[in-house]
Amino acid sequence: MRYTEDVDEEVPVLIVGGGGAGLTASMLLARLGVEHLLVSARPQTSDLPKAHVLNQRAMEVLDDAGVADAIAERSTPAEQMAATAFYAGFASPDPESPDQKSPDQESPDYGRRLARLECWGAGGDDDGWRAASPWRQLNLPQIRLEPLLKARAEELSPGRIRFGHELTDLEQDAEGVRATVRDHASDRSYVVRCQYLLGADGGRRVAGLVGLEYEGLGVVTQTATLHVSADFSPWASDPDVLIRWIFSPQAGVLVVMVPMGPERWGPDSEEWVIHLNYPVDDPRAQSDAQVEADARRALGLPDVPWKVHKVTRWSVEAVLASAFRAGRVFLLGDAAHRHPPTGGLGLTSAIHDAQNLCWKVAAVLAGHASPALLDTYEAERRPADERNAQRSLENAVNHFGIGQALGISHEATPEQNMAQLRRMWSGRPEDAGHRSAVLRMMRAQSMEFSELNVEYGYRYQSAAVVPDGSAPPVPVDGIRVYQPSTRPGCPLPHAWIDDEDGGRRPVKDLVAPGRFLLIAGEDGHAWCEAARALATEAGLPLDAVRIGHLDGDLYDPRCTWLRHRQITSGGAILVRPDRFIAWRHQAAAADPRAVLAAALSQVLARPAGLAA
Repeated sequence: MRYTEDVDEEVPVLIVGGGGAGLTASMLLARLGVEHLLVSARPQTSDLPKAHVLNQRAMEVLDDAGVADAIAERSTPAEQMAATAFYAGFASPDPESPDQKSPDQESPDYGRRLARLECWGAGGDDDGWRAASPWRQLNLPQIRLEPLLKARAEELSPGRIRFGHELTDLEQDAEGVRATVRDHASDRSYVVRCQYLLGADGGRRVAGLVGLEYEGLGVVTQTATLHVSADFSPWASDPDVLIRWIFSPQAGVLVVMVPMGPERWGPDSEEWVIHLNYPVDDPRAQSDAQVEADARRALGLPDVPWKVHKVTRWSVEAVLASAFRAGRVFLLGDAAHRHPPTGGLGLTSAIHDAQNLCWKVAAVLAGHASPALLDTYEAERRPADERNAQRSLENAVNHFGIGQALGISHEATPEQNMAQLRRMWSGRPEDAGHRSAVLRMMRAQSMEFSELNVEYGYRYQSAAVVPDGSAPPVPVDGIRVYQPSTRPGCPLPHAWIDDEDGGRRPVKDLVAPGRFLLIAGEDGHAWCEAARALATEAGLPLDAVRIGHLDGDLYDPRCTWLRHRQITSGGAILVRPDRFIAWRHQAAAADPRAVLAAALSQVLARPAGLAA
C-alpha cells in the first residue's frame, strides 16, 4: 500500500531521539552527505549525569564526526581517571564534631583503601591500550557530553535538529515511512515522509509503534542516584581514582561515588554522583528525602553541606529488543538495548550502532549497495550488543559478590560491619585466607576496568563480511587481552603511517567517510590497479593504497602494520567505511579484478563490475 496523503516534509532519513545514539547518527549522516531530520520529544539534552565513560572505539567514531577534540577538552584529565578503588567506608560520624570538618579526628579505619586497580588503560600508561588506538579512553558525563554533540549536529545540519518535537505515530509501506510529529511549542502536528526511520528514543515509542518488544536478560537490584554539589575533598583521597566503591559500615551496603567535574576532577570535583542500591520494589527508594538521608548515613556525613540537583531511579538490569529492525524502521542505542552502567558499555555501544548503520544507509541511498545490505545491521550489532549487555550485568553481579565476601550486611550493626572490614588488614593468621579471597575478587573486577577485548576485539559475522577460511583468533584472555587481526570481520588494527615527507597519521584516518579502502602490501600494485578500475567503471566509493616499511605509497615506520597485516607483500585487505575488515587475500591473485569484484559484490549485495 502506498500512502497518498499530503505530507509536510520529505527527507531520506528521520532520526527519532536526541541522545547519544541519535545525535551521533545525525553527525555521521551529515558527514556522509545524507539529508536527514532529527526530532526529540525532550525540550533539551539530558540533565542526567550518567553514561560518562567513552571507550577508544567510541572516541574514534566521535573523531569521525568532528567532535572528539571538543570532548577531550572537557574530559577528566588522564591522571585523574587512571584507577578505581575499593574502600572501607567513607567518613566516620564523630558526635563531638557534628560539623564533620575534621577527618583526622575520625577513626583511621573509615575510608581506608582496600584495593586499587588500574582502569581503562591507566590514563594512557598501559601499552596494550596505546597499541589499540590513537585515542585514549575519555570520561565526560552525559549531562556535559550531549550539549557538545547537539552543537556539532546543529553545525553540520542547520535547522534540522529539532528538540521539543515528538513522534506521535508512524506507518510504513514498501517504499517509506510516514511519521506524525507534534511540535510542543506550537502544539502543531506535521507529517514527515522518509525512506528510513532510525529509532533512537530509548525505547519510549518507536519500538511499540512497530510491534517490537523487549527481552530481559536479568535484574540485579534497583538504584537511586543523587547528583550533588559538595566538597568531599577532606575525605576523598587518591587523586588518580575515578570511581570509588565504598562498603559502608554504617549502612552495610555498597555506595558508589563518581566525580562529575565540571572544572575540577578527582577529590576536588565540584559535583558528584552517589549511587545507592535498594532491593527491588523497596519503597524507600521512591522518596527523595529518604534517599538523601540514606546516602548521608551510608557515607557518614549527616551534616556536611551539599546541594542536591536531582535524584533518579533505575533498575540494574539488561534488556534487549526482540529485533533491531522492522521494515524500514531501525532501533539503535537504548531503544535496542539497555545495560547496567558497570563497564561503561551502554553509550559506547549506542555510538557503535550508529557507526554500523549509517554507512550502510548512506550506501543504499547512493545506489552503491542494494537494500539487502541493511539486513546485516542486526546480524552484526545484535550479538555485540547482547554480549555487552551480558558483560555489564556480570560486572554488576561481581560487585555485590565482593560485598558478600567481605561479610558486611544491612542487617548488622555498624560495629559488626567494621569488625568484618578490619579483617582485611588485621594481620591475624586466621584472617589471611579471607583477605586473599576478597582481594582476588576485587582483582577480578579487571573484567570491568580492563575489558579491552570486549571494547575493541569484537568481530562481525554477516553477508557484509567475506570469510577467507582462516580460523578465528583465540585471545589469551577473551575479556582483557585484545590481539589485533586482519581476519575478515575484525576491526582494522591500529598503526602509525608516514608519507614521504614524514607526515604521520593513524592508519584509521586513511579510511574516508563512506568509502572503502583497499590496503595492499608493498608489492600489491595489481590489487591497487584493480581497485581503481572498479571504482571508475562501477562508480564505487573505493580507494587503494600500498603500505610497506621501505616501499609503497605510504610507509610503516615502526613495522607495526607489518606485524598486524597478516598478508604477504603481494596480498591485500578490504576495509569497510566503518573500519572493519570486509575481505582479505593473503597473496597475489591471477585475476585480482575479478576476485575483488566478487568480494565487493557480496558485501554490497549487488554486482560490482564482474564483467571484464
